[in-house]
Amino acid sequence: MSDFFKYTQMTMSDGSRQWGWVIPAGIPRLGEFIVKMIPDLHWATLGADIANWFWRLDIWLWLLLETILIAFMATVIGVTGALILSFPAARNLSPRPWLLWITRRYLEICRTVPDLVWALIFVYCFSVGPLAGVLAIAIHTTGALGKLYSEAIENIDMRPLDGVKAAGGSWFDQCRFAALPQVMPNVLSYTLLRFEINVRSSSIIGYVGAGGLGQEFRVAMSFQEYTDLSALFVITCATVMTIDWLSGILRHRVIGMERT
Repeated sequence: MSDFFKYTQMTMSDGSRQWGWVIPAGIPRLGEFIVKMIPDLHWATLGADIANWFWRLDIWLWLLLETILIAFMATVIGVTGALILSFPAARNLSPRPWLLWITRRYLEICRTVPDLVWALIFVYCFSVGPLAGVLAIAIHTTGALGKLYSEAIENIDMRPLDGVKAAGGSWFDQCRFAALPQVMPNVLSYTLLRFEINVRSSSIIGYVGAGGLGQEFRVAMSFQEYTDLSALFVITCATVMTIDWLSGILRHRVIGMERT
């Protein structure tokens, strides 16, 4: 919090060094950064200006596809792990106290370590590329969704489970035929939301070499290509908005609700 009231020497835009408060001096630089990101567009040459703005569109779209695939594979792996671990992590369904403790601690470790840190670890282990990104996001997804799924399971009606148990069903049968149908709307909603989050995450972790659009963000920042940076922001925002729209349609159709 002391940085909010920091008074120190700073390098100004003209290269000079002056003393001043950090926040008042930094706000104009933020505006300067935003101005640099705005491309030079003119109505008479709008088509050519947009083409010049997105001059690496073919490469960016390929990397965008890689980003979406990283997010998709990570979500599939993460959802699978989270769904399997959520039942023993739920207090009302866990067959053994020690299994409850182990699964909860494992899920905590998975979601406590940021996916960017997981990406750094896997880049060190498996070199740069999409594999590191998939594993990093998948582990974090497992921890985050495992907690949400288990909390949804803890709020289910236990009477259907008693019925399955009375009919001779095993613990697995109770989870599969009595608990899972009750939490499926929540599982779907959380999964679609997490996929949207993972698309954003896969765009960032590429900054450390884990594949996707993130490497282009790194190049643009390193070479101070501010208009390239804004083009990448536009592409990422449009992708996330499209995924959110499609996810909403799918979610409402599956759970039988009309879209409002």
